[in-house]
Amino acid sequence: MTDMEQKSGSACDIPQEADYTGVTIVELSPNLASEDYLQAMELANLEAQQQIGDHMLISWYDRDRDFESPQHSGECHSASAIPGYVDYALNHEAKLKINIESGRFVFFYLALDL
Repeated sequence: MTDMEQKSGSACDIPQEADYTGVTIVELSPNLASEDYLQAMELANLEAQQQIGDHMLISWYDRDRDFESPQHSGECHSASAIPGYVDYALNHEAKLKINIESGRFVFFYLALDL
């Protein structure tokens, strides 16, 4: 173990919060709550089209079902302050985060340059 590892207690620094540099964050609170994930995704896709044009959904979270995509991305993050789907998005060039109903549904998008 190096002197630096002994001083810090770890070989690498574990981030305590996500770095959203370069990511536009949109908070949506529709008057009527979304019925389900599919309805929320339709709303998010419309917002993504308005915000960044052509896009690709790269990760998402559905709190109602406690389900994320990519599936199992959170397994490596069980002790982390950053959920797996967030880490995946930020490390795959996400440009837009859409948070619906205070985290009930969260969608990350990549802008497509066609």
